[in-house]
Amino acid sequence: MFTMRPATAADVPGVAAMLRARCDWMEERGIPSWRGSVDDLAGQAANGAMWVLGDGGGRTVGCTTVLPRAPATDWTPDEVAEPSLYLFTTATDPAYREHRPGTLIALWAVDRAARHGRSWVRRGCYDPALARYYQQQGFTLVRERPREGLRLYLLARRAEHLDLGVLGPARDSAALRDR
Repeated sequence: MFTMRPATAADVPGVAAMLRARCDWMEERGIPSWRGSVDDLAGQAANGAMWVLGDGGGRTVGCTTVLPRAPATDWTPDEVAEPSLYLFTTATDPAYREHRPGTLIALWAVDRAARHGRSWVRRGCYDPALARYYQQQGFTLVRERPREGLRLYLLARRAEHLDLGVLGPARDSAALRDR
């Protein structure tokens, strides 16, 4: 059974191993990876904003970093003023692909936002294929804009209470609740 919980410094090695597996997968497909940043990204597990998706057996299946609002640099003042959660550095272990861990994480965030009185879950990415994937998870492309010589895709999804127990191998409604 998958569970989401706040990451701790003890999760750094597991997050790093999961990120390396994702980098291998990306590089095998000719997709630029963040291999050079794995240690820095995994180190976010110790800063208090990262959450990990575990498989119930001690293996890190995925992670995401959650901020209490969207960054003002990318969103309008009205959007920033709306209560939201902002996801970034979301990654999953490709060995678990059949269980759709990226979707599990996204839907957990949508449900968490609703349970905590937030109206939106927002996220951004630079890859158009990733933006399409997020749209398959129910996110709407709000806008595209240039940033740092790249194209930034900004997406949002309304918060809502979800029955997370119907997803993947999680069989009870508390399976993806915060631990």
